[in-house]
Amino acid sequence: MPDNRIRLQKYMADNGIASRRKCEEMIEKGLVKVNGDRAHIGDKVDPKRDRVTVNGKKIAVQDKKYYVLLHKPRGYVTTTHCELGRKCVADLVKDIDARIYPVGRLDRDSEGMLLMTNDGEFANAMTHPTHHVPKTYRVTVRPNITDEQINAFHTGIEIDGRMTAPAGLRVLERTEGRVVCEVILYEGRNRQIRRMFEELGIEVARLKRTAVGSVKLGMLAPGKWRNLTEEEVCKLTLAAKRGSSND
Repeated sequence: MPDNRIRLQKYMADNGIASRRKCEEMIEKGLVKVNGDRAHIGDKVDPKRDRVTVNGKKIAVQDKKYYVLLHKPRGYVTTTHCELGRKCVADLVKDIDARIYPVGRLDRDSEGMLLMTNDGEFANAMTHPTHHVPKTYRVTVRPNITDEQINAFHTGIEIDGRMTAPAGLRVLERTEGRVVCEVILYEGRNRQIRRMFEELGIEVARLKRTAVGSVKLGMLAPGKWRNLTEEEVCKLTLAAKRGSSND
């Protein structure tokens, strides 16, 4: 008899609960039950037989996959729910008839392109630490940046005792007390760009993600979203595979 069971966190992610890592956190916190019993990391479930609940609510199986590009405004947290009452990106996609969740992070004070989905495989491919899909940002800093500091981005900067991967940085515009840069990251540590500039003694005044891989934010207005095309989903998935194979 075939074994139709899959890992619990994958089942949760595939049905729009959260990313796999977030689902694992929920399991560890005791928020997830399988057939009435507390779930544990490593558990497997049969989607056709087992009843899985999160915070007492049964997971609804979602057959249709959604791939969304949202222009996150400043002031929103990248989560589906905030117990502190802060504005969440989930509030901006309420008109989508499915539970979708953010792919990766974009901190509250940052803005720009954020991917959201209910496809756990896609989310895992885009966020797995062994995959290096480049992300492009337009960053306004104060008061200035030197060639030596630019080179530090290109070689890596030590944060919490560990060097960052080399990042791209080029100056787009200089005015008195203000520089606009384009930064390309190949890894995704928490608040990484802000912390890299902070290590160099430079203040970040504004940070906007403008592209993930070859997919660009374009002229999409803040707070608005659109569906990714099939071609864009394929390009992002291939970019993740290439990033993994280059390790």
